[in-house]
This record gives sequence, C-alpha cells and structure tokens, in this order.
Amino acid sequence: MKTAVHGKGGIGKSTTSRNTPVASARRGKRVSQTGCDPKHDSTPTLTGSPTPTITDTLQSKDYHYEDARPEDVTHEGYGGVGRVEAGGPPAGAGCGGYAVGETAKSPKESNALHEYDIIPSDVLGDVACGGFASPLNHADYRTTITDNGFDASPATNRTAASVREKARMHPLRSAGPIGNRTLKRDLIDKFVEACPTPVSEAPPPTEHIRVSRVKGKTSSEMVESQPHPNYVCDSHPDTADQALSQPEGIAPKEVSDRESSSSLSDSHSNPIRSEGGGNDQENLLDPAKMIR
Repeated sequence: MKTAVHGKGGIGKSTTSRNTPVASARRGKRVSQTGCDPKHDSTPTLTGSPTPTITDTLQSKDYHYEDARPEDVTHEGYGGVGRVEAGGPPAGAGCGGYAVGETAKSPKESNALHEYDIIPSDVLGDVACGGFASPLNHADYRTTITDNGFDASPATNRTAASVREKARMHPLRSAGPIGNRTLKRDLIDKFVEACPTPVSEAPPPTEHIRVSRVKGKTSSEMVESQPHPNYVCDSHPDTADQALSQPEGIAPKEVSDRESSSSLSDSHSNPIRSEGGGNDQENLLDPAKMIR
C-alpha cells in the first residue's frame, strides 16, 4: 500500500509520517518511509542523523542510474522502518520537483513494492502540482495533515482538489485529513461539512513532540527513556490502524475559494466561546494548555 502525505508547511506532516510508520512496524508490517522534499528533513529522527539522499547517491555515481542499487538509498531506521530521502538540487538551482518525481517512481522500479507492506511518501507542503504531485500518480491513498487553524483549510481544500483530478486517471482515493495538534475542531468540522470526508485525530499540541525531534528521535524512542510522555504515542497506533484497514476512501469534491474564504470569515466574526467563557482561539495560544 502506497500513501502520499500532504499539508500546509509546518503542520506536522513529517512528525506524523515518521511516528505512524513505527506504530505500523510494531503491528508486524514492513514499512519504508520516503521523504519527498529537497530539504531531506523527513526521516532523520528514524536514524538519529541524516543519511545520503537519492540525489547524493546518483551524484556519487556520476548519474549512472543503472549503477544505483536499492540498498544504496534505503537505510534502516528505528523500529526496523526503512527510510529514503529524495534530496534535490542546491537551493536556487535546478528543479526539486523533478527529483521528487523520479523518487516517486523508484519503489516500482526497484521492486520495493514487494519488499514492503506500506510505503508512505512525505511530500513538501501542499504543493500538489508538477513533480511534487507525482507521488499521487503512484499512491493508493492520499492523507492530508491539518489542524484547527485558519490557514489549514485552504491547503486541505487544495489537496482535495488534487485527489479529484488525479483520480480521473489513477486508482487514487483520499483517506481523509488527520487533525493534528488540535484541541478543538470547529474549523475542521466546518470544512468537512462543506467537503464531506472522514477525519482522523492525532496528538494535541505538546512540547514533548518538539523535544523528540530536537533530540533526533521518534516519539516512541524517546518514551523508552522518558516514560512520562507516553500519552504522546497513544494516537499513532490508532492512525496506523486506520491506514492498515485500507478504507474505501473517496474522491472529494473541493469547495470554491470564495466559499472557503467566506466560511472562515464567518468563524472569525463569530468565535466559539469555551465553557469558561474565554475565546477558544485565545485558549489555543495559552502555553499552559499546549503542554500536558
């Protein structure tokens, strides 16, 4: 099963992408995560440090593709999860989308589809066109990482449109968005009301997830030495199980930009009040509520 993970920059795609495969591996599945970003920052916490990218490997072989072997670019990380990073050209030069496009084809060309049960691709931001949309050509499902913020809905809507377009020619379906770092979900619910799609929950905002990344570890690995943040990992098996169930999925019908903007404006004009009488938008920024 191949999945493509999109979402607004900084929303938690890579964090979710590298923690959920660990949970799947603990379910006995063979998993290999593919980072589709020229920054090659998707998978380092699986190995503790960066490893050579596909671009690095090809450069070392003077771009003789026939000389590159699967073991040259796939490195085993924590929990037995394989990891691959596309890499890309230097900043300001070349085309990062081309590198991602070539990487998206590699599992099929290297017979990795038979080596692994699940191959998630962590794709740069919500860029769903050009080479950055190529993982959708090879995926069975597309998952969008979102949150309850105002900037997330337009990104989720755009990725919904890309699934509908790609589904015309490929057996691609949306497995729905994952609500990440979310204490409330009124804005997510508004989007789902306009664009019906299933929603998965993920961890609320917590400092421990950020700390695990700074330490170069997955949340599951950090828990082994610091049991107190064990709840952080509780949602990852649930998210993994939803993917492993191979849901029917949908080809969603996105809403218009005007409708999306109007819906968010209405929410801003009429904010939801919490039980204590405070503004939920303000509560989301309260540091005391961001760390459990």
